[in-house]
Amino acid sequence: MAKKHESTVPDLSKPYEQNVIGFGGIVKFGIGLLMLIVVTFALMRLLSRVLEDNKQQEWQANRNPMIMSDRERLPPEPRLQLAPGFGVDSEGGRVNMELQAPQAEYRELQRQWNDIIEHGKKDPATGQTIWMPIDEAKNMVLEEHLKAKSGPEAEKFSVESRKYVSDASSGRKASMTRR
Repeated sequence: MAKKHESTVPDLSKPYEQNVIGFGGIVKFGIGLLMLIVVTFALMRLLSRVLEDNKQQEWQANRNPMIMSDRERLPPEPRLQLAPGFGVDSEGGRVNMELQAPQAEYRELQRQWNDIIEHGKKDPATGQTIWMPIDEAKNMVLEEHLKAKSGPEAEKFSVESRKYVSDASSGRKASMTRR
C-alpha cells in the first residue's frame, strides 16, 4: 500500500528543515509536459494546413475580377534603370531598357522627339495632323494672308497688352509697362 502522507518529525539539532522530494513525481510531470507539447505542436500544424487549404479554396472560388496584373502592380514611371519593367513607350511599342546604360532612356526619347520635330505627328484615331514642324507651320500661316488690325483701336490694344499688374497699385490695375 502506498502512503498518503509521511509524517516527518523536525530534527532541532540541524539548522535546516529536511524536505522529502518525490523524484518520481517530477519525472512523471516532465514526461507529461513533453507529451503535451508534442501533441499541441502536431495539432497546431494540422490546423495550419487546414486553414491554408481553406484559403486556397476560397481564393479559387472568389477570384476577384479587379485583381491587378503584374504589369499594373509596377510603380508609375519613372522607375530605376535596373528595376523590372523599366523602359519607354514609343510608336513601335515598348522599348525595354532594364539592363542598359542610364543614358539609354534619354537617347531613346531624344530620337523620338527629333523624329516628331522633323516629320510631325498624326492622331492615330483620326489620321489628322496634330503636330507639325515649325517651318511648315510658319509657311501655312503665311499662305493664309492674315490681315492685321490697324488704326487707333489696334494701337490702344498694343499699348494695353504691354501693361501688367505691379505691387505699386496693390494689385488693383495694370500700371507697369513691359519693355
